[in-house]
Amino acid sequence: MTGGATAIPEVQALVRVLATGRDVAELGAAYGETAALLAETARSVVTVELDPGRVAVARERLRGIVNVELLEGDAYEQLRGRGPFGLVFADGGRPYDWEAVLALTEPGGLIVKDDLSPGRPVEGDVVREFLLRDRRLAAAEILATPELAVIVASRLR
Repeated sequence: MTGGATAIPEVQALVRVLATGRDVAELGAAYGETAALLAETARSVVTVELDPGRVAVARERLRGIVNVELLEGDAYEQLRGRGPFGLVFADGGRPYDWEAVLALTEPGGLIVKDDLSPGRPVEGDVVREFLLRDRRLAAAEILATPELAVIVASRLR
């Protein structure tokens, strides 16, 4: 997929549109490139990165963008007590606590998960089972490129 460096341009374009007018949480800032793009349309962006080296680069990239807050550390710890958010972007390939992600998302808000291999069965795939089958969500898996899929889910309640 992306190797964790940043979302691909097709995904960046998608989340930039979906972020319009929303308060956004990005789980996995990497080097801050996607957060900078989200800030162009979002009301606010809180982005969290665990890796100190990436945080240093992201801090420089995001310097002066007033509607972005960069936090360092575990996303769930850093975002505890914040939100809910209109868009939660689960960026990258790490395992996620999907109940925690859902709790960060406001009713009617969106969850976006990228870096998925297309054409995989839902059964046995923790990400797809939660996002595509949980009754609290309405979701669709879409192709960003022939090699990469994205799930966009809307929180119903």
